[in-house]
Amino acid sequence: MPIDLGRLIKRLTKSKDGKVLASNFGYLLLFQIASYAFPLITLPYLAKVLGVNGFGKIAFAAAVILWFRTITDWGFNYTATRDLARNRDNPIRSAQIFSNVLWSKVFLSILSFIFLLLLIYTVPYFYENKEILIFTFSLIPGHILFPEWYFQALERMKYITIINLISKALFTILIFIVIKDKSDFLLQPLLVSTGYAVSGLFALYIIVVKWKVKIYKPEPRVIFKMIKESTNVFIINFLPNIYYGFSTVLLGFLSGPAAVGVLDAGRKLLSISEQFMQVVSRVFFPFLARKADKHKVYVRIHLTLSLFFCSILFLFAPILIELLLTEEFHSAVNIVRISAFSIIFLSFRNIYGTNYLILHGFERESRNIILFTSIFGFLIAFPLIHYYGYLGAALTATLTHALQGGCMYRKAKKVEIWIERKNARC
Repeated sequence: MPIDLGRLIKRLTKSKDGKVLASNFGYLLLFQIASYAFPLITLPYLAKVLGVNGFGKIAFAAAVILWFRTITDWGFNYTATRDLARNRDNPIRSAQIFSNVLWSKVFLSILSFIFLLLLIYTVPYFYENKEILIFTFSLIPGHILFPEWYFQALERMKYITIINLISKALFTILIFIVIKDKSDFLLQPLLVSTGYAVSGLFALYIIVVKWKVKIYKPEPRVIFKMIKESTNVFIINFLPNIYYGFSTVLLGFLSGPAAVGVLDAGRKLLSISEQFMQVVSRVFFPFLARKADKHKVYVRIHLTLSLFFCSILFLFAPILIELLLTEEFHSAVNIVRISAFSIIFLSFRNIYGTNYLILHGFERESRNIILFTSIFGFLIAFPLIHYYGYLGAALTATLTHALQGGCMYRKAKKVEIWIERKNARC
């Protein structure tokens, strides 16, 4: 339900928790701007220099590597953030959580790279694009070194935000300097990966040297235990990326890189709004882990913002595409309009899934919803993409998000009633 955001913000910032939320939101927002607005700055240039085919090859590789990045994260960005937020006053336990997540991610990244090589040497289309796939995979080591989740759990986003802004600005400038023609498309993921690695090393310096957080030796038993405990959240994160990325990969197989380029161009605009909403969700996650009774306030803020962004994208899609892209990307207007509704549906998934069911310990129920809806996404992807191409890929994502959001809402309301009855009995 829409609310007076200005009045609510004033009320929140008067309290200590409100000030922490506002500060964390500001820095996390700047962090995401660095991650998504800088690529948006290079979008018109890359679209012009690389063309729709080169743009499509980059998008294809990014969709594949997103699977492996999600495997490497394994849900730790939520489970470890939650656990650390609850133990941040215990230095020893905090260091143990940080070390266990770090070594778990290293182990999972090695397995992921081995699996990528198997795909490259067994699937012909993957072999044709092996260079761009390997170059894009190099983003994952930098992503491991950059423990954004750790700073988020401590609600101290200032440090990595500054590092991220400087790094992304530098490597954005390098894209304009280094990439000059269509053959340079391989350099784009390499520059992005290098930016992540540089940021990660500085972030690690702050944690280990400045804050003196000890990195404990890896213990296989503890690593496997941690992976097992985060499996439900991993499935919740992985399956949506599977069908989302699968639509891109399937489109590449059926229609070629040009169609993938049009699809990705349309999604780029959507991703800016999605990531802003994700900032709202992630800022409230550690806060709601401590104060679950504030969930209704969060719901009203999140839904109001999602309705705003959905309306903007739907109404101004033609203008945005014309301003940012070349004529060969004009078909992306319909992709933006179809995908705009996903912002609302994803808000329901974040509000009632990540920031309610998971926080209340209902990871298994969230996992089952994601499993069911992802199977639905897989099933509708084949006919929709076969008959409607990139529009079918956009429809697949939007319809699946709608089902996910609806199921999360329905389950969360049942849990809410159960909790109220339980408290009443006590």
